[in-house]
Amino acid sequence: MPNKDKSAQLKAALQQRILILDGAMGTMIQQHKLEEEDYRGERFADWHILIKGNNDLLTLTQPEIIAKIHRDYLLAGADIIETNTFNSTTISMEDYEMGHLSREINLESAKLARKVCDEIEALDPSRPRYVAGVLGPTSKTCSISPDVNDPGFRNVTFDALVAAYVESTLALMEGGADIILIETIFDTLNSKAASFAVEEAFEQAGRTLPVMISGTITDASGRTLSGQTTEAFYNSIRHIKPIAIGLNCALGPDLLRQYVEELSRVCETYTSVHPNAGLPNEFGEYDLEAPEMAAEIIDWGKTGFINIVGGCCGTTPLHIKAFADGLANVPPRPLPELEVRMRLSGLEACNLN
Repeated sequence: MPNKDKSAQLKAALQQRILILDGAMGTMIQQHKLEEEDYRGERFADWHILIKGNNDLLTLTQPEIIAKIHRDYLLAGADIIETNTFNSTTISMEDYEMGHLSREINLESAKLARKVCDEIEALDPSRPRYVAGVLGPTSKTCSISPDVNDPGFRNVTFDALVAAYVESTLALMEGGADIILIETIFDTLNSKAASFAVEEAFEQAGRTLPVMISGTITDASGRTLSGQTTEAFYNSIRHIKPIAIGLNCALGPDLLRQYVEELSRVCETYTSVHPNAGLPNEFGEYDLEAPEMAAEIIDWGKTGFINIVGGCCGTTPLHIKAFADGLANVPPRPLPELEVRMRLSGLEACNLN
């Protein structure tokens, strides 16, 4: 179980310094060049379909690899590590016909991250380390039809998303998560389902955890996949009162900068950002090296844009170390005092005084 003081410690730390989130999990897994049999392990040796690429399953079949990745990020300077559960809802795991394993993977992933966090924190008890239990966007979208010939069709319902997210959240809490992180949200309706589910899980568990929500600007249009601008996305979810709202994935820090600045302007709570290491090249690899990426991230800190920062696709412990070292003496973004308004949203924000 998580330390009862961790929520208070987290809030205090956010007032004192910029906190460092970890980097990409997939990038680090790729370095191990795992094959089908590695993903299967002994337990799933006879699984009836191919499962290579199911990175979340590695918590069960290759836990030592996942533990080392967590440990490397913590030793590089991360304050917060994310559980290996990005695709661990029943909905996403059904891509491998493993929906029934969702609860187990979330539980064991949180336990593994908790164990490594406690191990590293014991080396320096003055610096708490936090486990963020990750709820990914799922492989389906509640707002958009997957069939261009049938715009009204949906391949998932709000209630189905809620049920999946409740199961995952309860398992993450049981495993020792300190934070619930709803991340890479491309569809705001999915994030609303996740947020509703998290509140339901808190009620069932009889306790709460800090919640972080991170959306995704999908391209140079400056909008989420479901069409919202940064401010509209913020207005859509601000009522949930997460401890931090942010952006991650899709873009590198250069292209993401203007949206980070916009979020910093409109956000009443703490901001979090974890961008990609640039855009992928023709081989699907990320070329932005740690020093170049850190220069942009450090500038965000000095300009007063961020409270929590880490890396998404393509980032490694070298990137996280460069962020941590460069931001060590940079003060965090102060929370702004915004005018009281009715803040509404469709695809655009509508703020009324």
